[in-house]
Amino acid sequence: MEDEKGTYPRIRKAVAADIETVHKLVNFFANEGLLLPRSLSELYEHLRDYFVLEMDPGGIVQGVCGLGICWNDLAEIESLAIAEAQQGKGFGRRLVEECLKEAGILELNRVFTLTYVPEFFRKLGFKEIDKSLLPQKIWADCLKCPKFPNCDETALMIDL
Repeated sequence: MEDEKGTYPRIRKAVAADIETVHKLVNFFANEGLLLPRSLSELYEHLRDYFVLEMDPGGIVQGVCGLGICWNDLAEIESLAIAEAQQGKGFGRRLVEECLKEAGILELNRVFTLTYVPEFFRKLGFKEIDKSLLPQKIWADCLKCPKFPNCDETALMIDL
């Protein structure tokens, strides 16, 4: 990660103590119909998938983004959420870039996302794809979505 310890705001790997705040942040946007809801148990189980935005030492987490590994060469950017007071400051970009950097380290060649803000991801180099190109394994998450099977999100992918 590019942020040095002690430099704020910073992006860092999530720790267990972050999960209750991450849960509130993600589910705030899920209640708005913008993200898939996540349970506490699911967030704890996938703790290693998440990066968080920390504004100051000991401060409340103000953003989150996950990198879910789907297959041998495929990952998903998921649960990107930035507290409303911190939006528009480049923190979403930094969180996604940190996930993409980790995907490269893990030798995952392709990263996709399903989103209601495709323009944000296009600016990062993602290209729109047809959802049918995504493997069936991915649709396990979709089954949990209240909008399934009438998904109105845009699918985008980036090749690393």
